[in-house]
Amino acid sequence: MDFETLCNWAEEELKSLIKVLPEDVRAAAAQVPVSMEKKPGQDAFDGELDGGELGLFEGPPAMEEADASDLPRIRLFLLNLWEWTDRDEQDFRDEVGTTFLHELGHYLGWDEDEVSERGLE
Repeated sequence: MDFETLCNWAEEELKSLIKVLPEDVRAAAAQVPVSMEKKPGQDAFDGELDGGELGLFEGPPAMEEADASDLPRIRLFLLNLWEWTDRDEQDFRDEVGTTFLHELGHYLGWDEDEVSERGLE
């Protein structure tokens, strides 16, 4: 599957998902940029990653002030998501949404347990 198609599917999924989020969560989602990447390894700090991540939240959570050098962002690793879902379009779209919500939870300041309690794992 080509990366452009995966990006299009992921963007479609995120647009649909964000429309149905509660207003406060939708507002938070609008504050954090999302980057679509093939796999980890394109960023200076990616050496700390194992390479199999589906997504990653970087930066300070919403309740903390961010400076220009440490802005928050959500990174989605589309080729990893594609492989994780056994190359199934609908499963890929679903997992993009789940991964985005999981990383958005971290942006909102939720730790792994709180993300899990909310069913976002």
